[in-house]
Amino acid sequence: MERISVIVPTLNEAAGVARTLTDLAPLRSLGHEVILVDGGSRDGTCDLVAPLVDRVLDAPRGRARQMDTGARLAAGKWLWFLHADTQVPPAALDALCSACRAPTLWGRFDVRLSGTAPALRLIERSINLRSRLTGIATGDQGIFVARSVYAEVGGLPQIPLMEDVALSRLLLHRRRPLCLRTPLITSSRRWEERGIARTVLLMWRLRLAYSLGADPASLAGRYYPWARR
Repeated sequence: MERISVIVPTLNEAAGVARTLTDLAPLRSLGHEVILVDGGSRDGTCDLVAPLVDRVLDAPRGRARQMDTGARLAAGKWLWFLHADTQVPPAALDALCSACRAPTLWGRFDVRLSGTAPALRLIERSINLRSRLTGIATGDQGIFVARSVYAEVGGLPQIPLMEDVALSRLLLHRRRPLCLRTPLITSSRRWEERGIARTVLLMWRLRLAYSLGADPASLAGRYYPWARR
């Protein structure tokens, strides 16, 4: 069996992370590993999740730092980076296990947004198509990678934003991703709370700025204050 280590970064996710971890219970029953890496939660996240994971780790706040901490201490031959607000249908677990037995180096899932607004269907289709064409994956798409390949590319770039894009670019030098059409369901709260059009425009501007060489730290300063409002 190709053991999988699922790495879930958290920061004050007590309200919803238990659902994600419960979805992963079938993987744990098969001998795979679930690691939660917390960045300093103050809402009881760590106490809540302890029975649902194999390890709870502490790391400096920042998704890239937290995920890399988990990756370096993981026992599996495969690393699966999963956001704390992602729902994982049983079919996605089956698809992942099959993918990790196939001759591939890394991959990602299609994504489906949790909301019901028609515009969200267009957004998720656009995300999936763009990823399929470019080979770039976002964190919402559940990037998985062979641990040996992750080590070869130097792990997650330690930047405060766009770490998923940066990792994808490194992995693309090895091989294009395996694009699993089975979707993960990711929370649409950031679109719904701040407005769908406004959120899309912000993300487009940030991605364009990053592609043109903008400093990820300056982009994080524009994104995170907005995201916390």
